[in-house]
Amino acid sequence: MTEEKVILKAEDLDGYLTRQDQLDLKRIDALYQETMQSFDPADRDQIISLYDQMGHVMQEICAAHPQIRVYSFVTEVGAHAEASRVISKLRDIHTGHEEFIYYSQRAYEMLFRMAYTDEHSDKKNHIVVKTPVTIPVQNFAVHKIPDIDHKIENSVMCVMLRGALLPSMIISKEIEEYSSHGYITPFALFKINRNDEKAEADMEYILNLKNSFFNLEELDGKDLIFADPMNATGGSLVTVVKYLQRQGVKPASIKFFNTISALKGSIRVTRALENCTCYTLWLDPALNSSAYIMPGLGDAGDRLNGADTKDNPRNIIQLIADYGSNIAGLYRKQLYQIEKIVLG
Repeated sequence: MTEEKVILKAEDLDGYLTRQDQLDLKRIDALYQETMQSFDPADRDQIISLYDQMGHVMQEICAAHPQIRVYSFVTEVGAHAEASRVISKLRDIHTGHEEFIYYSQRAYEMLFRMAYTDEHSDKKNHIVVKTPVTIPVQNFAVHKIPDIDHKIENSVMCVMLRGALLPSMIISKEIEEYSSHGYITPFALFKINRNDEKAEADMEYILNLKNSFFNLEELDGKDLIFADPMNATGGSLVTVVKYLQRQGVKPASIKFFNTISALKGSIRVTRALENCTCYTLWLDPALNSSAYIMPGLGDAGDRLNGADTKDNPRNIIQLIADYGSNIAGLYRKQLYQIEKIVLG
């Protein structure tokens, strides 16, 4: 790799938005500005009422964007409480590191189910399991799962580093478990940063190719999967995919999995990228001037991985080591694939 850096600017992203998109975003932003007036002092009843109103407006907006799939908008009502509970724990300022990992795993299992197994044909695969019971003979059990091999066995996990690493391993593990052939996704690792010194209006996204690890041939014609806990502006994803397309990569499809996405980020991504679907557990209404999601959940990467010190940032192998033996054991096949692409 060269030391080349690829930069995408906010104005490039906004160029994908239609006039109706701008009007919709202005409408929801005004509602959130009104809601924030009830935060200090907190007026609980007013906050609940305005959030309910915002939810209906966002659902109405997303109805015109079929490539934006929001869990609470497209699943049965009985499933919504589970999503609410998981998101509330992830948002909570009191949720510690281990709990944050646990609820992130639950979130991505739910997202996988929404994307791959909620809508499927009647064709089934069978899992035949040898159990620990051996009296009077060795016992076996049979379990049916949907046959989704055709949906998952052309996939490559594309990791926009740090906060996206563990979610990407979770999705890859789900693919392995549902594949009748034990398919282990290849991995592509991209080092991309948002310039946090910039405001939302002039934000820059910087793809560092020197510290990225990927094989262009493994990406061409594949179903590219990105699993990033937060989608604020959509800029990181658009930067990576547009770069790959300029190198001649033609994805079969793009799936973007987010625990929380800002409405603006989801619209930008689906406008900018062909054959791209955003799957999000929860849709948030607004961004602040620094392009952070409101109400958001803070820095998901730091809450999953712990924060780096300024003088000693961890590389990808050090980050994996810090996950510890429990996580490393659970995702050992995924980690092996990651180590192969990093270490060659």
